[in-house]
Amino acid sequence: MYHPQIETMIRVADAGSFSKAADQMYITPVSVMNQMNALERRIGVTIFERTNQGVVLTDAGRALYQDAKQIIAASNTAIERARQVAGIDTAVIRVGTSILRPCRPLMELWTKADDGTLPFQFKIITFGDDPASMSAMLKSLGSSIDCFVGPCDSAAWAKSYSIYPLRKCKSCIAVSRKHRLANRDILYWSDLEGETLMLVKQGESPVLDRMRAEIESKHPTVRIMDIPNFYDMDVFNECERNGYLMEVPETWADIHPSIATIPVAWEYKLPFGLVSARKPSRSFSEFVHIIDKVLTE
Repeated sequence: MYHPQIETMIRVADAGSFSKAADQMYITPVSVMNQMNALERRIGVTIFERTNQGVVLTDAGRALYQDAKQIIAASNTAIERARQVAGIDTAVIRVGTSILRPCRPLMELWTKADDGTLPFQFKIITFGDDPASMSAMLKSLGSSIDCFVGPCDSAAWAKSYSIYPLRKCKSCIAVSRKHRLANRDILYWSDLEGETLMLVKQGESPVLDRMRAEIESKHPTVRIMDIPNFYDMDVFNECERNGYLMEVPETWADIHPSIATIPVAWEYKLPFGLVSARKPSRSFSEFVHIIDKVLTE
C-alpha cells in the first residue's frame, strides 16, 4: 500500500548510515543507496545529507520521515483489520528493529529452526530508541508489531507485556575511548571507585536494583547518576561527552564508535529475549513455540 523505498528510508534514518541499514535488512549498502537515490529522484526532494560520519535527514527528509511512519502504521493496521474480518491467519511475524534492539539475534536463531518448509513470513519494522518512539512502539505491540528483541529486565514491561527469555547477557561498563579505563580488558569494583556511573533509575530493573544496592552499601564512593528507563543514543553521547561510566548489556558493544564496552568481574546478568503483546496472535504463539524448541534442543 506504500512504496518499499519508504520503509528503506526510515531504516536509513534510524540507523544513521546506509551500511547499518543494509546490515539490518540483509542486503548490500549499494542496494540501499540506489533505493534512496531513486526515491529522491522520484519525489524531487533531497532526503539525506551525506557526511563522512553517515547520513542525516534534511528538513524535507524529517517531514517525510514523520509522516511516513504514521502512514505505514495506519497501512499495517488497515491490512491486519481486513485480514481479521476475512478470517485469514496470515502467519506473518512483524518484528521490530532499532539500533539498540536489532532483530538479527532472532533472525539468526530462526535460521536454525526453519528448513524452508515452515509457514511463516517476516516483516521487519523499524522504530527509534528515543523515549517517545519506544512508547509508541510498545503501544503498537499486537497491532502493527508482534515483537522486538533485546534486554527485557523491565518490571513495568513484565506487568504489561509477554516476555520470552532467550538467554542471559552480561552487564558491562561503557566508557569513552578517551577514558583512563578504556583499554582495560576487564574491570573490578576498585576501578569504579570515585567515578560517576550512569544507571537506570531505581524500580525499573530488578537486576540493576540489586547492583544499586551493592554500590550504596559497599562502594559509596561510586556516584550514581539516574538515567531514563529507555536508553537511546543521547545517553551514549552524554556518557562520552562527560567521561561518565555507563552500565550496558554486552549486546550493546560497538553500538557507538566513541564508546568502549568492557566486562566487569561481577555476576550481574540481564535477561535477553522477545517482548510481545500480553495476548499475542495465534501465529505468533506458534512461532514462539518453535523458537522454544530450538532453545531446548
